[in-house]
Amino acid sequence: MRGALDGIRIIDVSRVLAGPFCSMILGDLGAEVIKIEHHETGDETRGWGPPFVNGESAYYLCANRNKRSLTLNLKSKQGKEIFHRLVSSGDIVVQNFKTGTLEKLDLGYQQLKATNPQLIMASITGFGLTGPYKGLPGYDYIIQALSGLMSITGEADGGPMKVGIAIADVLAGLYTCIGILTALHHREKTGEGQEIDISLMDCQVSSLVNVAGNFLCSGINPKRIGNRHPNIVPYQVFVAKDGEFVVAVGNDSQFRRFTAVLGKPELAEMEKFTHNDGRLRNQSELIPVIKELMKEKTKKEWKNLLDSAGIPNGPINTIAEMFEDPQIKERNMLVKMEHPKVENLKLVGSPLKLSGTPVTMRYPPPLFGEHTESILSGLGYSSEEIIQFKQNKVI
Repeated sequence: MRGALDGIRIIDVSRVLAGPFCSMILGDLGAEVIKIEHHETGDETRGWGPPFVNGESAYYLCANRNKRSLTLNLKSKQGKEIFHRLVSSGDIVVQNFKTGTLEKLDLGYQQLKATNPQLIMASITGFGLTGPYKGLPGYDYIIQALSGLMSITGEADGGPMKVGIAIADVLAGLYTCIGILTALHHREKTGEGQEIDISLMDCQVSSLVNVAGNFLCSGINPKRIGNRHPNIVPYQVFVAKDGEFVVAVGNDSQFRRFTAVLGKPELAEMEKFTHNDGRLRNQSELIPVIKELMKEKTKKEWKNLLDSAGIPNGPINTIAEMFEDPQIKERNMLVKMEHPKVENLKLVGSPLKLSGTPVTMRYPPPLFGEHTESILSGLGYSSEEIIQFKQNKVI
């Protein structure tokens, strides 16, 4: 079955996570993705481990399926010529070099546009193509700090904490996908390509949504509140008889049902707790009562009761427990692929469920340079030229 992006060729010169995550999503949707790697070292994440499985790092494997790997020395004259030939037959370039790097190699958007006027280039950098920080390297950890995210993450009486994943990279990858799909739609109507300027910093600031909104409306700097919600009560972690459990009561109707499940319906009748604004003001009185009641049953017992009452809830799963969850299995969020070196390769599935053009898992994450010769042959290079490229360290 053809994917929604079948016929779209992406030349991916990005490394690490944000760019590869973006191009993998587009590859899942049917696009052809050619992953260009440094001819000697490849994508840095190939060495990010342990864990490794038969020499392949788990970090690299997580973001590089549905791609073919071409090694290329972009500093060499012949390497640049090969890249231009690829661009002439391509639709999109995804890159995350520091601002100005490709321009110094004569491979920037304006230079490539001369080769392919309809080209779309998505440039992912730490701080964007403009501004006083444009030349600085941008790593997820630094972005989490500068964006304010760490200042609101963690317990109230503890220090600032980073999120447990490279969230700035993930968000940038998703925003880049949105930008690329938008640019493709625009090109379909006008025939015009364009450059997309994506900054990890911008994406992380955008993700602050209601927390930033609260500050902009009140002028009060948000503080760390741990697992509680700044605007909703009760909306936090409680300790059941056998472990930690989250309850998220989103409105007054849910609170009435929640108190009934707790066996304390009178709480919802008390004026100071009837409405959310009162619960927020008086949470120091309400929460200790709920905490004591939550200790009376197991996580499974609470889940059955709260699910029946329509109260959002759930145990705090480990990653192993999450993958055993029947919902995760039913939704195909764990997929298996054949791989030349990794037996029974398991990867996280795609959350995109399209009825007419479903995602497909066509290629496992490629070995380093696995498709170099076949891609170059497809561009019209002869076997003799490819041998010469190897001898000249072009590939």
